[in-house]
Amino acid sequence: MLFWTILKVGIKSLLANKMRSILAMLGIIIGVAAVIAMLAMGSGAQKQIMDRFTAMGTNLLTISPGQRGSHGVVSGTQQNLTLEDALAIANEVKDVTMVAPGVQGGVQLKYLNKNTRTNVYGTSITYFAIRNMEIERGRAFSEGDVDRIARVAVIGPTAAKNVFGENDPLGEMVKVNGINFKIIGITKAKGDGWGSPDDRIIIPYTTAMQQIFGIDYLRGIDVQADAEAALDKVQVDVTALLRKLHRLQPDVEDDFEIRNMAEIRDSANQVTSTFKYLLGGIAAISLLVGGIGIMNIMLVTVTERTREIGVRKAIGATEENILVQFLAESVIISGLGGMIGLGLGVGISKMIPKFSPMTTLVDWSSAILAIAVAGSIGIFFGFYPAWRAAQLDPIEALRHE
Repeated sequence: MLFWTILKVGIKSLLANKMRSILAMLGIIIGVAAVIAMLAMGSGAQKQIMDRFTAMGTNLLTISPGQRGSHGVVSGTQQNLTLEDALAIANEVKDVTMVAPGVQGGVQLKYLNKNTRTNVYGTSITYFAIRNMEIERGRAFSEGDVDRIARVAVIGPTAAKNVFGENDPLGEMVKVNGINFKIIGITKAKGDGWGSPDDRIIIPYTTAMQQIFGIDYLRGIDVQADAEAALDKVQVDVTALLRKLHRLQPDVEDDFEIRNMAEIRDSANQVTSTFKYLLGGIAAISLLVGGIGIMNIMLVTVTERTREIGVRKAIGATEENILVQFLAESVIISGLGGMIGLGLGVGISKMIPKFSPMTTLVDWSSAILAIAVAGSIGIFFGFYPAWRAAQLDPIEALRHE
């Protein structure tokens, strides 16, 4: 019963000075809203990056040629990855499910009177499964297309738009460096960013090596393990096999590079998590500023209500009653400010994607934490003014003008 009485008195006191109460809440409102919005932006960025790695393929190793040079001077990329390397990895390394050889480079595309530059990627049919690529329309090329060095191509949606405009590319002929290729499929869009195949034409690796680039070596090999747990072991086994095939002595460095996508993804996840909490920490500073504002307002309130405190003590109110009364008012300010800030922060987080390319993701555990911190700030910064009010001498308080 006493609690509800204290609560009612506290609310009436705050309503009696509406502008002051609003100003006291303002810091908490802005602080909570900023924390929620910043963490939502950080979580959204983290999700975008993780989705990008998932789109690039799971349980994946990418092998590329090492850099050649002497005396610390890099003079180019080595030409030491071969089809035999890719076949050996597929046949001899345990826990490898699929291998996709690759060659790539920039090419000139021409369709009617339209010319544009894009990337062509020569690979095998397994590439689509390894890289989680879906065919939206048409089909992918087949093993038979690879064997007969067919001039067929699967095109990404960005490249298709750049070359064909509003025309339907399926079944059309396009010149790749002057050679006619038939478009047999269009891939589903994965979005712009690192590793995106949207602005790319994908053709059989045999056609790319013999007719487009005129080379007998690979520029990359994708290796997929059957489980992420086996990826590290597969990397060790692939390294040992390639060193053996390339006849490298124990004291000679690898002449190839292997990237473990799981390790890269984990590193990216750690970086984005740090970035997210850094944003939240910066925003949380405004919560502390809001707490200081509450303390200042409450100190002014205590001074203005000194005579009231004297009257209460004179009719029997204890120091504990006065302490709880003023502490309750502080918690009401911070709690109500936190709830308003929660709504504002969620609203801002929902609006950001509508006016920018950014993705936001509201983390409700962080939102609850922000509210809890706001309430704690009300107690922490409201305690000193409440304690000061409780310590007032009743006689001196009654004399206060």
